[in-house]
Amino acid sequence: MSLRAGFGLFGERGLGENRLGGVVRPAGELDPLLFWSSALLLLFGLVMVYSSSIAFAEGSRLSGHQAHFFLLRHTIFLVMGLVAGAIAFQVPVRSLQKLAPWLAGLGLLGLILVLIPHIGREVNGARRWIPMGFANIQPSELMKLAVALYAADYTARKLPDMKSFKRAFLPMFGMIVMVGALLLREPDFGAFVVISCIAFGILFLGGLNARIFALLLVLALISFVLLIWLSPYRRERLFGFSDPWKDALGSGYQLSHALIAFGRGEWLGVGLGGSVEKLFYLPEAHTDFLLAVIAEELGFAGVLVVITLFAILVQRAFAIARRAHQLEHHFAGLVAQGIGLWIGVQSFINMGVNMGVLPTKGLTLPLMSFGGSGILANCLALAILLRIDWENRQPPRASGLGSFDMAAAHRVASPSREGMAP
Repeated sequence: MSLRAGFGLFGERGLGENRLGGVVRPAGELDPLLFWSSALLLLFGLVMVYSSSIAFAEGSRLSGHQAHFFLLRHTIFLVMGLVAGAIAFQVPVRSLQKLAPWLAGLGLLGLILVLIPHIGREVNGARRWIPMGFANIQPSELMKLAVALYAADYTARKLPDMKSFKRAFLPMFGMIVMVGALLLREPDFGAFVVISCIAFGILFLGGLNARIFALLLVLALISFVLLIWLSPYRRERLFGFSDPWKDALGSGYQLSHALIAFGRGEWLGVGLGGSVEKLFYLPEAHTDFLLAVIAEELGFAGVLVVITLFAILVQRAFAIARRAHQLEHHFAGLVAQGIGLWIGVQSFINMGVNMGVLPTKGLTLPLMSFGGSGILANCLALAILLRIDWENRQPPRASGLGSFDMAAAHRVASPSREGMAP
C-alpha cells in the first residue's frame, strides 16, 4: 500500500468498494471529515502558536530574543509528527495489536526514567521531561497512546470475561495504579486523569459490568478528592479556581487573565495578533492557555470554530469505531474509541480550564498547543485512526484486520437491497 493511496486522494478508486453510512465509497478513500478537521486544527494551531508566542520569544534570553523561535520549533515538531504519522499509517492494525504490550512497557520505562536525577529534567517544580538535545521528550504524552493501544488489546482479549471483577477489572486496575503512582511522582495529575479516562472508558465500552464500573467511579471520585485535599498546591488551585478574583495576583493569576482575554474578545475578537494578554500577562499563552488567546483575538466565533472541529473529529472517531465493531474488528474499534476519548477528554479539560469552569491543570490543547511530544503523540494517534478507517473500507482479504464471518463479509461487499431497481 502506498502513501498516495492512504493520504488524501479522495474519490480515487482503490481495491474495492464498501458501504459506510449508506454511501458507497472507494476502498482507498479516507474519511474526509476526519482528515480535514484534523488538518485544520493542526494548521490553526500553528498560526495561533506563532501569534501567542511572539512577545514571549522576543523578550526571553532562552529564545535568543527571536520572534520566530516558537514558530520554527513548532513547525519542525509538526513536520516530524506528520512523517511519524505517515510511517505509522503503513503499519497494519493487526501488527499494532501485537506491539501493544511492548509499547506499554516502553511507556512505563519512560515514566521511570523521567524520575531519575540527571536523566529527567525539572521545570517549575515538576520533573516531566527527558532532554534529547534539540527537544525534550515528555513520556506522559506518549503514554496516552500506549495506554489506548494496551487497553484495547487487553479488552479485546478479555471480551468473554468482561463481567468478571477478578479477571477483567483487577489486572487493568493494577496497571493504571502503577502508571498513576509514577505520574503523581512527577507530578502530572492532569495526565493521570486523561490516562484513567482512556483505560477505564475502553473497559466500559468493551462491556465491563455496569456495577463494577459504578464502583470504579465512586472509588475514583474519592481518590481524586483525597489527592486534592492532601496536597497543599492542589487545594490552592481548587480554591483559586472557585474564586480567582480573591487572589488575582496569586493562585488566581492565570485564570483571571484568561477570563479577561475571553471578555476582551467578545463576539469577533480584537483581530489576529492584537491580543494584549499574551504580552507577558498570561503565562503559558502558547501552551496551556492557547484558547484564551484565540478567544481574545478571534472572539466567540474563533472559539466556536475550534469546538466544532474537535466535535467533528471525536464524532468521526466513534463512527469509525462503530464500523470496525460491525466488522467484528474489536481491537480496532476499541482503539478508535480510545483515541476519541483521549482527544475529547483532554480538549474538554483544557477548554474548561481556560473558561474557568474547571480547576487549572497543566494540560495542552490537543493538535494545537506548542509541544513536541504532544504533537508527535497526536499525529501518531490520528494516523492510526486513519489506518483503521482505511482498513474498514477494504475487501475482507485485503484488510489485514483478521477474519470475520461470511455474513458480515457479504453485508460489507454487497449494496443494500433497499432502493435498488427490481
